Amino acid sequence: MKVKLDPNKLYYSIGEVSELFNVSSSLIRYWESEFPLLKPQKNSRGDRRFTQKDIIALEVIYKLLKEKGYTIEGAKKSLSSELKVEKQTQTLIKKLEKIRDSLEKMKQKLDD
Repeated sequence: MKVKLDPNKLYYSIGEVSELFNVSSSLIRYWESEFPLLKPQKNSRGDRRFTQKDIIALEVIYKLLKEKGYTIEGAKKSLSSELKVEKQTQTLIKKLEKIRDSLEKMKQKLDD
């Protein structure tokens, strides 16, 4: 599963996150209790505010548990290497998007 994030949005509510992954909010809260890596910020009312970094971590957790069928303990062991690869992929995608944008701007200047 690959979730599509809004690059302009800084925070997501637990309801939005549960919709992104098509799971219940209580499952997201359970994963938060099981995986120390997952630490969403909380506002003054105690509502969780998930960042894009949290969503990337959840995406890896989701893949391990739901798609690959790992147990919680197995997912914990595998998480560090999986997350490292996912972060590298996301970084590469962002760099490629910046290069594409630069090339498009250069093309516009040449066309003018």
